[in-house]
Amino acid sequence: MTKRAYTTRRRSSLAYQLVYALRNPQKVWPYLKRVRRDAKLRATTRDHVSYYREVMRSDIAEKSPEAAVGSHSRKSWLRIGKMQFDYLIDHGLTPQDRVLDIGCGNLRLGWRLIGYLEPGNYYGIDISPEILLAAANTLSKNGLRDKVPHLGLVKDLTFDMLPDAYFTVVNAHSVFSHSPIGVIDECMRHVGRIMREDGFFDFTFDRTEKDEHHVLREDFYYRTETLVDLAARHGLKATFMDDWERLPHKQSKIRVTHG
Repeated sequence: MTKRAYTTRRRSSLAYQLVYALRNPQKVWPYLKRVRRDAKLRATTRDHVSYYREVMRSDIAEKSPEAAVGSHSRKSWLRIGKMQFDYLIDHGLTPQDRVLDIGCGNLRLGWRLIGYLEPGNYYGIDISPEILLAAANTLSKNGLRDKVPHLGLVKDLTFDMLPDAYFTVVNAHSVFSHSPIGVIDECMRHVGRIMREDGFFDFTFDRTEKDEHHVLREDFYYRTETLVDLAARHGLKATFMDDWERLPHKQSKIRVTHG
């Protein structure tokens, strides 16, 4: 495994935050605004999905849909989406595949998938109604209406509206990096039902080699073995994707298949 320097930092520690603030004084005020938002949302939302839905609503209103999905510029949005798409192509994605894009956002990856896949083979789901409106705008701008993509608003990761053994590829980019372990467990408990026997589920996560921790309720850091063991408890096999580590992205990737 590479990216070691990134995975040995404990971002929730006071020492780390003080050093980071001294090195990046321009980021102190934006972080304090996040702290204030976190306190408000903890008091006014009933669960993590509700909490993070409000985080996305705030980011879209104050910044942009691109910022809400973790891209701070149009250039970054295009680069990260292309990187994900190229990775799937390199791993054998075909136009005949049926793809579920969990946390599809404003189609950073999705617009490329929709253009590549056969009509009707793309399903994107998200918890944010505002980001799905932005996704519809991305569809329109890129002339993809004839590809008949499916976009759905969800409140959890039970996939209860989706058919059994249907998807050959399930993808979740920068979803578990913002999710407590209960949300990940819910996904693992249900994702096997909607995957075909020869299908796979790729997800990224913020990896730590130290104690697992989170910053506010927005960013979560997990050990690889925690997520591998969680998949196994639900009869799934999880494999750490070493080839993803060579790409210019701070998160790591795991692939889940039927056990």
